[in-house]
Amino acid sequence: MPTNSNNDGLKIRVTIDRGGTFTDCIGFIPQEDGTSKTVVVKLLSVDPKNYPDAPREGRPHPRNEKLETKNLDLIRMGTTVATNSLLERTGEPFALLITKGFKDLLHIGNQARPKIFDLSIVTPEVLYDEVIEVTLVGYTSSFEGMNINEKCDSSIVKGVTGESVQIIKKPNFKQIESDLQKVFEKGIKSLAICLMHSFTFTDHEVALKNIALKVGFTNVTLSSELTPMIKIVPRGTSACVDAYLTPCIQKYIEGFFSGFDDGLTYGKNSFSNTVKVEFMQSDGGLTPVKKFSGFKAILSGPAAGVVGYALTSFDEVEGSSVIGFDMGGTSTDVSRYAGRYEHVFETTTAGITIQAPQLDIHTVAAGGGSRLFFKNGMFVVGPESASADPGPACYRKGGPLTITDANLLLGRLVIKHFPKIFGKNESESLDFEITKKHFESLRMEINSFLLKSNENARELSLDEIAFGFVKVANESMCRPIRALTQSKGHDTSAHILACFGGAGGQHACAIARSLGIKKILIHKYASILSSYGLSLADVINEVQEPCASIFNKENLEDLKVRSMKLKEKCLENLVNEGFKKEDCDLELYFNMRYNGTDTSMMTLQTAIDDWNFDLEFFKIYKAEFGFLLSGRSIIVDDIRVRGIGKSFGNIKTTVHQELKHLKKFPVTNRDSEEDVYWGEEFGRKLTPVYLLKNLQIGNEIAGPCLIIDATATIVVEPKCVAYITSEHVVIEIIELKEVKEAKMEKKADPIQLSIFSHRFMSIAEQMGKTLQQTSISTNIKERLDFSCALFGPDSGLVANAPHIPVHLGSMQEAVKFQSQLLKGNLFDGDVILTNHPHAGGSHLPDITVITPVFNEKEIVFFVASRGHHSDIGGITAGSMPPNSRELYQEGAAIKSFKLVENGEFNEEGITQLLLVEPGKFEGCSGTRCLKDNISDLKAQVAANYKGIQLVKGLISEYGLEVVQAYMHFIQENADFSVRQLLKQTARALNTNILSSEDFMDDGTKIQLKVTINVEDGSAIFDFEGTGEEVYGNINAPYSICYSSIIYCLRCLVGQDMPLNQGALKPITVLIPKNSLLDPSEGSAVVGGNVLTSQRLCDVILRAFQACGASQGCMNNLTFGVGGNDEQGKYREGFGYYETIAGGAGAGPTWHGRSGVHTHMTNTRITDPEIMERRYPVLLREFGLREGSGGKGLFNGGDGVIREIEFQMRMQVSILSERRVFSPYGMHGGSNGKPGKNYLIKRIIDENGNVKLKKLNFGGKNSTVVNEGDILRIETPGGGGFGKMNN
Repeated sequence: MPTNSNNDGLKIRVTIDRGGTFTDCIGFIPQEDGTSKTVVVKLLSVDPKNYPDAPREGRPHPRNEKLETKNLDLIRMGTTVATNSLLERTGEPFALLITKGFKDLLHIGNQARPKIFDLSIVTPEVLYDEVIEVTLVGYTSSFEGMNINEKCDSSIVKGVTGESVQIIKKPNFKQIESDLQKVFEKGIKSLAICLMHSFTFTDHEVALKNIALKVGFTNVTLSSELTPMIKIVPRGTSACVDAYLTPCIQKYIEGFFSGFDDGLTYGKNSFSNTVKVEFMQSDGGLTPVKKFSGFKAILSGPAAGVVGYALTSFDEVEGSSVIGFDMGGTSTDVSRYAGRYEHVFETTTAGITIQAPQLDIHTVAAGGGSRLFFKNGMFVVGPESASADPGPACYRKGGPLTITDANLLLGRLVIKHFPKIFGKNESESLDFEITKKHFESLRMEINSFLLKSNENARELSLDEIAFGFVKVANESMCRPIRALTQSKGHDTSAHILACFGGAGGQHACAIARSLGIKKILIHKYASILSSYGLSLADVINEVQEPCASIFNKENLEDLKVRSMKLKEKCLENLVNEGFKKEDCDLELYFNMRYNGTDTSMMTLQTAIDDWNFDLEFFKIYKAEFGFLLSGRSIIVDDIRVRGIGKSFGNIKTTVHQELKHLKKFPVTNRDSEEDVYWGEEFGRKLTPVYLLKNLQIGNEIAGPCLIIDATATIVVEPKCVAYITSEHVVIEIIELKEVKEAKMEKKADPIQLSIFSHRFMSIAEQMGKTLQQTSISTNIKERLDFSCALFGPDSGLVANAPHIPVHLGSMQEAVKFQSQLLKGNLFDGDVILTNHPHAGGSHLPDITVITPVFNEKEIVFFVASRGHHSDIGGITAGSMPPNSRELYQEGAAIKSFKLVENGEFNEEGITQLLLVEPGKFEGCSGTRCLKDNISDLKAQVAANYKGIQLVKGLISEYGLEVVQAYMHFIQENADFSVRQLLKQTARALNTNILSSEDFMDDGTKIQLKVTINVEDGSAIFDFEGTGEEVYGNINAPYSICYSSIIYCLRCLVGQDMPLNQGALKPITVLIPKNSLLDPSEGSAVVGGNVLTSQRLCDVILRAFQACGASQGCMNNLTFGVGGNDEQGKYREGFGYYETIAGGAGAGPTWHGRSGVHTHMTNTRITDPEIMERRYPVLLREFGLREGSGGKGLFNGGDGVIREIEFQMRMQVSILSERRVFSPYGMHGGSNGKPGKNYLIKRIIDENGNVKLKKLNFGGKNSTVVNEGDILRIETPGGGGFGKMNN
């Protein structure tokens, strides 16, 4: 650690990184000559039998004596205490104060479920123990603009942002004090307060805080102080996280300090400490211990690692961006540094959304402690972890097989050089024999499976199995690195890989080679780089306030004034921490977005006198999304100042300059030789082992070899060479790409099967990321109502990202239709558009864009993206009419159109199809959002182009024949998994014939008979007996049946498997022609996609007796204005569309989740504050519909209540089901309650009195509402499972 000029004498500085598995401590002991002696200690983070707190164990001392502080100058710590408390739910009990009508808002969140194929929906429960509802604040909005002129009305107030807020009902402070007193008397002393629109109007939160402090609460968190940004859900969860974790952090610090003498105290006397204590925050900056809070501590440890590699690996002169690869015991963190820390401002940790500046760190559940499994013929690594206790099998505590065990078996960990800290008494070495025993057992399982599948199959050796798991783990870690770089337009191979973490050095060469990276940097403190990074980090202070100004000349002066005030406040805070003004840097950011979008970009002021934020915003936006939105104003949402207190001056890495002048010479002093396995090409061979401490600067070491220091092993693979510099081990990949095609046999290898599964899925995921980034509509960018997928040349699904289930099977039908229709007429550069139900479409708003992938003039793959467009014309705004009878009433219907031909985007042609053609029908309009349509279609084209690039890269890497071979192998694997499921089902139910039926609300029956062939695992799904097509819009195109079947089968398999066309290979589907499930051409279908698809899932799962019915509906709500008026004149307007959560069905081992999307959809819902700001509506209530779930041994989930008041005249439509027939219970569980829709009309009588008239609005209806009218939607609950116990 550099010496601080203010250092008082020769005192010790200590940095501590308390990780999930290990705690790393570095002591910097100053010497008389001005240098520092470094002492490193590494120990298990959790070892309750031997010590209570790992960070205090960094120095040997009697555990019953306090540590002396007289020789300590500074302690810096990064800790996972907050993260662990969040994961394990061991935080402080607290209460939440929230706006009336929203007590369940944080339970519902964005209503999406985390894993779309889990029937048992597991989402983290809310953190709070008690909730109190207070005042109701309304937000004024209008179609013309969000600001209004204040009247002489005390209910209208100006917020911090300048926006108007209407106080509909003032708080009853006496009642609130009484309610808080009751909560306090229960022993709860921590409180979170979050009110609607408090980001701009803070008065009520401040008043409530004063009351809470008066009552006696010791910790009160205000959302408006913590994160003054719009969006109540992430702001509320952030406040809850802080109220939940800050007391824990305080207790942990008190416990840590209690092990020291009086020179280190916490609390009221901490200001007199003789030792300075600082903690790392999630944003990569340090903060004094007294300001360290829970919600900024989530990424404390990983953030220190980013600082460590950024300041030791990046060189502005050399210029290469750096990928940080931090592989620890339980997980791996990847990040990127290109001269500036990359921050994100909304993240999800342990299922909780947090709104705070955090370093952009992607975590994958693959670390040294990740467990190894063989499932359905595939090698699987994680996500389960052995954690620190018991740890891997070789740790001698009864743990399972892990990646660490695989490396040990392969000879990559040398036992004699590993510390003896294992076993019950922390005194034993790693146990090779137990690892080998576990692998022998796994080998028998794997080879038995292979021989059953193919009697001529070659049995795998122990080495091949262990090496296979390492390869699969490597690929799972490459996946987020590709996403981090390629999805943002960066070339992964152009980076340097900075590898650190205890296990990182064992995998660095393989990771780099797979990514095409040529150079690896491993710092001498790589295994403890987070701890070392703490010694290099700066102290950070941030201040921020919300804003709602248009960025233009008229508002610039006000923005300058507000910015200067924030700068002064930030600088004052740093000075109060002991920094000189000249040692402080201030960075000014405007959080900017295009008007009409929700995507904000934090935009840095490039020079102190440069106020051209718009130009910098354009630059960032185009780099991120690839285009600009001309003609739109730019909104400044927030003003943020980041103050940096330079603790030790700038530290510049010299490794790149040192390499240029390094005098290289071969190494001669090897420590020993070990028998190490290096893969099929090299096998086992005696491999030299070098001790890093004995190597000299300039040593050149050819791979394969092992380089070992006190805390880590570096594996230098064959065809790599390592160089020793003063601070780093530098590894260069000599032969970057293996000639994989020549080596790979064209038959299914279970290891390569797992790897290709990752690669194919990664392509679909990155397509989805590109589509989300480049789209502009709320539906696609925010609600995530889209899907992306990869298809074979036969149009069969190869891989899809986990997006929207209703798109799964139907998209391949669309690809199949186009490939047959345009056979011989598809060329490189063509892009096809379709949405027609008889061309594999679902409903018309879902537009599919398909692009063929050519290789030497032959179509070898297809890529496709399907997105829900907010309007494509028809009789109602939003193109989701509840009363349509004919397809043309639902908007533009396009069977096949070349959107791009010879590389040219046909904007004129698509404008004709979307805007002009639909308006030719009586009562219909063309699209009301043409600009958004065009922009989103271009985004879909861009997503497909990304997919093409990635497919071609895969072909270049492996060869076409091998890639296509594994495409088929993966489909065969899905086929095998489904056949096994069907055989098991027939045995479990003691019958091979399954049947069920259910009814749509109009009485139309859906009937299913499943006949399973118990010999080969095939099945016939026969829908004979299903009702005829209806003169309405609940008809479902045949492709919807395939989507429902493939979704249900994947859910029933119950474990990860590649989802593709192979899952349908054992299935024969029989659907009566001109029935509800295969209607004639021209039939209305808009409800089939969103309603009938849900009922199909209920019918299929009922036949398999899997669970009670879920809500069976998507509760489609649309409202808006615009389109063709009564005179046929086109008027631009707006359209809003949302689907609303309900109750999930209970199962044999689980309660149904309340307030969540189920089965065929998983779209998010718009945040209440965004909704009220953007649209002229008031959300009066959004909460759970208590008691609507069916009772049973396991209860069904409750539906929700959503009540919206309209602030202007507009058209409103609801398209819903399960308003007549209840969601069924299973095996004695009771039914869930059906849903209800009410229209509450505001009527003024002849005397001017206002009356409210409550009307049953029905399941499917549309009307024009006036100002003050209310729509109340009560969604269905889920069915119960099993008879209730007495």
